Amino acid sequence: MLFHTVKFLYLWDYFCTKRQLKKLYNGFLHISRSQMNINFIDKTFSIVANVLLRIILTTSREKESFVYYRHMVYIFYNIGLIHTGNREHTKALEYYFRALERNIFLPQAFNNMVMICHYMGEHAIRQEDFEIMEAWFNQAIEYWKQAIMLTPGNYIETHNWLKITSHFE
Repeated sequence: MLFHTVKFLYLWDYFCTKRQLKKLYNGFLHISRSQMNINFIDKTFSIVANVLLRIILTTSREKESFVYYRHMVYIFYNIGLIHTGNREHTKALEYYFRALERNIFLPQAFNNMVMICHYMGEHAIRQEDFEIMEAWFNQAIEYWKQAIMLTPGNYIETHNWLKITSHFE
């Protein structure tokens, strides 16, 4: 129950003070806007989780399991990044899925899955397997939709392209 409660990121507005938000914002001035939004979501999730752990009566064992749970999300995500870098796309997708099973609010995982699907679609074009190409590109579109729904302002060009091509309502 505690883990489901923490996933409601909308609570951050209620718990964060202006000082905390300013501190978060100042920490992101040296990175790109899209990376800033992704990091802001991650940091916000951590703040909300920590506040909820203090407010909700939990045992120390529950707190320890939540910390473990939270770290596993990023461990799986980082393993996915390693496999992506090694061009082990099937393994990378597996670890991105594992991360998303634990925290569906990871637009960067969806973004990386889009890149893998696009790469595999391009590979299918070179192999002249247009049925497989279409399947990979359609899967990429679905992952884009997920990433856009999580962070609507991050992928504006892609969002517009999906609307123009009637892939996004």
